Amino acid sequence: MNSLFSTRLKQARIMQGLSMDSLCEKAKNALTKQSISKYEAGKMMPDSKSLIVLANALGVSIDYFFRPLAVSIENVEFRKKKRLGLKKIESIKAIVKDKLERYFEIESIIDIQSEFKSEYRSVAIQSESDIFSIVNRIKNDWKLGEDGINNLIEILEENKIKVIEIDAPSEFDGLSGYVNEKNPIIVLNKNLDSERKRFTALHELGHLLLNFDSSIDENRVESFCHLFASEMLISKEIFIQKIGMNRKDISLQELQDIQMQFGISIDALMYKAWNLNIITESRYKTFRIKKSQAPQFKEAVEESRYKQEQSNRFVRLVYRALASEIISISKAGVLLNTPINAVRNQLNLV
Repeated sequence: MNSLFSTRLKQARIMQGLSMDSLCEKAKNALTKQSISKYEAGKMMPDSKSLIVLANALGVSIDYFFRPLAVSIENVEFRKKKRLGLKKIESIKAIVKDKLERYFEIESIIDIQSEFKSEYRSVAIQSESDIFSIVNRIKNDWKLGEDGINNLIEILEENKIKVIEIDAPSEFDGLSGYVNEKNPIIVLNKNLDSERKRFTALHELGHLLLNFDSSIDENRVESFCHLFASEMLISKEIFIQKIGMNRKDISLQELQDIQMQFGISIDALMYKAWNLNIITESRYKTFRIKKSQAPQFKEAVEESRYKQEQSNRFVRLVYRALASEIISISKAGVLLNTPINAVRNQLNLV
């Protein structure tokens, strides 16, 4: 019990990005740094009063401290900016682990088997043509068509890939990995605009599904995952059909129309135009320079115009279990990390 509690306490503190000193301050000095250190080392257990103080200070339920550890995450791929510090990275990992534990718990309660099988890793990716081929296979297998992917997150979850969103700093876009070596996950920053979130989700899907030849270095892998995301959103054939070849100039209106239909950013479309030799490298550089020097143009280019999407499956499963009287309203509150009154207000049985 001490070992479980000490691990949980440390995880909760890391989730909040707190040092032991900061936790003492948040607990209004009702606890000492020395006692917290002993709790985390498994040398001492808090009394009931101290346990309540810890739960309130860390924003978790008391049940959280005694929930069995059931999740390990392997092969983690981060999509982030270099300035995202180690402390924030560890906090994100702890938050993700907590959300996944609750996700897998509700699946277990409802007895949902979520077995993932991928047939795409049999091909060792060596070139862009390999990416184009495998994108066509996935679109055919998943019956996606070429008119744009609506409800991308829902489609990923229908194909046994868990998607969770977290409140994270702007330096973090997303990550992917496998839970307990067999369940693929994609984690997204819920604060991203829709186009960036969709691109990130598909970039991470590339990391999950694709098998890169051992000769491919890390930068090339990232480039291939970018291409995979771009092609999943709009194939080169459809893009060329929409915009033509050998363009000297492209209007913002043309790109906005494609953005609104396919949910891909104007920046990504201009890069695609350059990569497909629709525009010259010089013309692409002119676009980048104009964007850096003209604030109004930059704002127009970066404006989000596609509907926002979000992951709802976990919440839906909790309310399904609650409505079916498989779990109590207090258990639903614990799983959702939400006050019971808020859960009750959302239940609305029909």
